[in-house]
Amino acid sequence: MFTATAESFLKQAREIQEEELRRFVSRVAAVLQGPELGPEAADCLQRLHLTVAATKYPRKLDGKFVELLQTLLCSPKCPEQIQLLCAAILREMSPCNDLILSCDEIQDAKLLSLVSSVLLAQGNKKGEVSAVGQRIVKVLERRVPESQSARYLLPILSNVISLSPESLTEEQTSVVSKKMADWLRYASTQQGVAQPSGGFFSNPRTRQPGPVTEIDGAIATDFFTVLSVGQYYTEDQWLNMQAFSMLRNWLLCYGAKGLKAPNSDNKSGTDRSVMAMVSTTSTPGRLLPPKDRLREKAFEYCQRLIEQSNRRPLKKDDGDLQKACLIEAVTIMDVICKQDSSYVYRAVSFLKILHGRISGDATYARALLPIAQFFVNHGKMAAVDSDAIYKHLLTDIPAQLFHNPSLAFEFVQFCKDNTQLFTETSSIFRQSFPNLFKFLAWNSPPLISEFVDLLPFLLDAGTAVEIFHLLLDLPCLTAALDIQLRSAALPTSERAACDPAVKPTTCLEAFRHPKYKSMFQYLLRTKSTPEDAPERLIPLRQLLGSLASSPRVMQCAETVPVLLELFFRVVAEFADGTLINQLVVLLLQRSDQLYEIPAFKDDVYRVLSSQLVMLCRLRPALVVELSTEILEFSGAVSNIQNKEAIFTHMVWAIGEYMSVSYDKRCTVEQISRFFETLEAMLFEITQLRPLASTPSYAPRAISVLMATLTKLAARSQDLIPRVSMFLSKMRTFVQSPAVTSVYSKEDLEEILIRATELMNLLKMPSVAQFVFTPPVDVASTRFQREVNDSLPFALRIVTRLLEPAPGFVPG
Repeated sequence: MFTATAESFLKQAREIQEEELRRFVSRVAAVLQGPELGPEAADCLQRLHLTVAATKYPRKLDGKFVELLQTLLCSPKCPEQIQLLCAAILREMSPCNDLILSCDEIQDAKLLSLVSSVLLAQGNKKGEVSAVGQRIVKVLERRVPESQSARYLLPILSNVISLSPESLTEEQTSVVSKKMADWLRYASTQQGVAQPSGGFFSNPRTRQPGPVTEIDGAIATDFFTVLSVGQYYTEDQWLNMQAFSMLRNWLLCYGAKGLKAPNSDNKSGTDRSVMAMVSTTSTPGRLLPPKDRLREKAFEYCQRLIEQSNRRPLKKDDGDLQKACLIEAVTIMDVICKQDSSYVYRAVSFLKILHGRISGDATYARALLPIAQFFVNHGKMAAVDSDAIYKHLLTDIPAQLFHNPSLAFEFVQFCKDNTQLFTETSSIFRQSFPNLFKFLAWNSPPLISEFVDLLPFLLDAGTAVEIFHLLLDLPCLTAALDIQLRSAALPTSERAACDPAVKPTTCLEAFRHPKYKSMFQYLLRTKSTPEDAPERLIPLRQLLGSLASSPRVMQCAETVPVLLELFFRVVAEFADGTLINQLVVLLLQRSDQLYEIPAFKDDVYRVLSSQLVMLCRLRPALVVELSTEILEFSGAVSNIQNKEAIFTHMVWAIGEYMSVSYDKRCTVEQISRFFETLEAMLFEITQLRPLASTPSYAPRAISVLMATLTKLAARSQDLIPRVSMFLSKMRTFVQSPAVTSVYSKEDLEEILIRATELMNLLKMPSVAQFVFTPPVDVASTRFQREVNDSLPFALRIVTRLLEPAPGFVPG
């Protein structure tokens, strides 16, 4: 957040209009062309930089002024602060058509760094990236004077290889690799000397610098690394730190090029790796190619960093740096081992010891991810059992550190990068997926896109049901994790188990209460338990209702519909009849067992209703096979009131698929059972009551019930008289004062029109039977689909034929 003063300056800068900016630029140009570039010039340039940087849209500056900025930037007499500000303004103006800068003839390292930063900001329209890269390597090739340190150039070189790795030739990368190896391994172990201020009290007799120390204060006895501590640093020490910062990217871009062991076609993979291992544990004096030598020195550097990570830092900031360097060192080791398998055997034992040392310390949790990644990549080759490493990572870390946002993102990213591990049914990765959902439950908005990518790899016939329950209970899981954190923060004296005979009054008490303990344990489980029944969570959902308005729970609830839709799309690709039937039954059951957040329930009902139709289309026979469960659901009036969307789609599916065209097992008796249940439902919601007690039901549900009853009657024509009589009474229903008081005029008109159309269609039973019950050979043809799509139009035509309007003459 900006301070009030900073906000005020930004606001002023954004409000400057073009004409005012033009006048200001003229004043700045006059100052810059004066005899001396002092504080006034610096102040003017700072204000101009703020003005051009404060807005999202580009500001326009006069071409001559841009030329003046370039002239000052390249002027050897220009003060350094002015050069820095000119470069900053030119970068903000990029891409700039008036740019005439070139780095071809620049010898000074600082100036080359500034000019290169401006050129790289242009976007490589004219090959600027390649030109900058070529020039920097040429400058690095020669011996840079002490006053012009190469450390100004390495950040620019790092940008070059990020933007365009192909801009450097093989020869040039070899030059830089050789220098990087020296910078990494042979930096001075003596501290730098403080630069004299030149003031009155400056001492001409400077103290001799002492040796660098380790982060625990001990004098360093090995070579310098980024974790070595000194009050001042020498130039080669700065280069050492910069080389390490760009090492991984450099190895990824150039480390693997040209790697091929001699006679590689004649030896097995194991023989090659053993031969390489022998050769890489090098003999003194043997000259390695630059890339091989860089890998060797980089590996030694990473080993040294890992050893240094065992020291206790004196400052907290040093501890944070220590952990960051440990992560980077392990990651670089992994890259080196991918490029040269001989290093695997040296790294495995080293990293196993490291894992044993840090696995019990939660502050090192992020470092466990690159260690696990190393064993994923190289465990089989090294023939080591990595299950203990994976088990600790996937079991303990999500359960204990789900609330760490950066770890959560990196953990899920690790899972995305290794999705192949989740396809092995018996693997630890496969069994641990309930633990992963804790990250999503606690960090829903930032992790939703990652889980959209990950979820398809977690799903198969064995996990679909459990993941379905997990998704529906995700907000409940968020609430349970909140309680878990709050319980852990309580003093030890308050964590005692509650009296089983006393009913808990708060969620915190319930967390320790024997009655609810097993429910919390199931919801917070760390591995898959498909045999356990989630119905046990019903009391817990009610108990956690007090947290339903929590912002974190609400955010989590908003992600569930997105993942539910994805869940059904993926399941549809592999589900067999048994799984589809199981999901439909669960869908109907779980619609009564959702966490009490009204908006969440509405969104879930919307998704479940549309996916119910999709499942029925995939397997129409389920209407017959699950007739008991469907009748039970369709025969409850409360489902129309509370779950209208699901009820309406279920009733539609009955009318659509309860037909011999879709299932030979469909009998007249079954049609009659469904007809009687739905008839009773329609009677219940349309019967006339006293004015004060008339409930309001969704007009859509009434229309779908009428249409489904008509479809069933068309397939069992003994039922036609009953449904015709019922439809004929709908006029009385819609005209009743009790009904008109709770329904809109438009809704009642639609109900009456649909009842009339259906009743007219039933007056022609053969037409109704063909429309609603197509023959088996055309049930799924394009013709029948078109008939269904145009059914409302067909109903209107039939109505016109049977009840012609005045003046209507059939053609």
